[in-house]
Formats: sequence, C-alpha cells, structure tokens
Amino acid sequence: MTETLAAASASAASLSATTNNSTRTDQKISSDFQTFLEMLTVQMQNQDPLNPVDSSDYAVQLATFSSVEQQVLTNDLLTSLMTQMSNSGMTQLASWVGMEARSTAPANFDGAPVTLTPLIAAAADTAYLVARDESGTEISRSALSLTPGDITWAGVDDSGNPLPNGNYTFEVENHYDGSLLGVTPVEHYAEVVEAQANGGDTILVLDGGGRILSSEIIALRRPASE
Repeated sequence: MTETLAAASASAASLSATTNNSTRTDQKISSDFQTFLEMLTVQMQNQDPLNPVDSSDYAVQLATFSSVEQQVLTNDLLTSLMTQMSNSGMTQLASWVGMEARSTAPANFDGAPVTLTPLIAAAADTAYLVARDESGTEISRSALSLTPGDITWAGVDDSGNPLPNGNYTFEVENHYDGSLLGVTPVEHYAEVVEAQANGGDTILVLDGGGRILSSEIIALRRPASE
C-alpha cells in the first residue's frame, strides 16, 4: 500500500515539475489525467480493508493534480497570447517596408546626390561635414553653414572626383575658436526593404544593405513618389 501511495505521489511531483513546458497540448493533459485516475483506482482497489486510506487523502491528490492541470492550461494560454502579440508586432513592422526611415545609419550612394541633415552643436562657430567609406577612411571634408537644414552631398572627394557606389557614413566636426568641441551625427532618409526578427530584436534592412534596430528609427515618411 505504501509503495502504491509513493508511486502516486511521485507521478504528481513529476507532473508538477513539467508545468513550465509550454508546448504540452490539451490531449497530453487529458492522457496524463486518465493515467492518474487509473493509478488512483488501483490504489483504492489494493488498499488494506482493515486500514483504508482516509477519503481526505484522495481529495488532496485530486486537488493537487487539478491544480497542476490548470496551471499547465494557463501557461499554454499565456504562450498563445505572447505568440499573437509577437505576430501582431511583426505585422506592424512589415507595414514599414517601402516607407522611408530617418536614422543615422550609413547612407547608400548610387551615383545620385544624397540629402543629409547634419546636427550642428549650438556652441560651434565652425562645422565640417566628414564623409567616410565602408572601411572608415575619411574621403571628404567640407565646411557647413551653421544654419540648421538639409544639405545635398554630391558624392565626390575633396578633389571633386566622383566616388564609387556604396555605403558612406557621415559626422559633423564642431569647432569653437579653433578647438574641436566634438562630433555630432548626421541623419538621412532611406527606404526600408525588409524587417527581420533576431533574438527578440527587430532589425530593419535599408536600401543598400544597411541594418539598424527598429528603436533607432527617428521618423517615418511615405516616399515622395507616392
């Protein structure tokens, strides 16, 4: 009798230990519950007639298994809701594809002028736009007006020679009274061509192959052609 009770308790403990497995299906739960009832029936049939198990012990075992069963169902429900929320978020991000995103990511140059928005430090009395190629090598430096606004980068080096197509990064060097104050970023718009889920983060792929986190997007707009 003691061995039978121990087996039943071990079964309940085993079920409790696996309640965090979100992939368990309702059919599996029903199967486990049927097995538990069969074990409980065997326990009742083989108990000592002169020393029967108290009915309250059976009630405790049933309540324990029922609690485990409900917890597993709750976990499955939470997993389903999380999946739906994730899918909903990806659906929303998918709507960004084809939009123009503003960021400080590298700009793709394909031979056509690139519109840039340099962010100039308020204390600067002189500022320079510095362009670098994909290897990080400086390929051009030009003086900037201190008046806020967009500028057009023609894609040429300091000698006026056309640069090859590719991704270029930009920064503003801010100076005051001949001393470097620091650098500030340059923003620009680029078309979003793909949204990817990567380890809990969402990566946006821009025209030209640039990749940034969705959290790095500053603004979105429809293409001017629409």
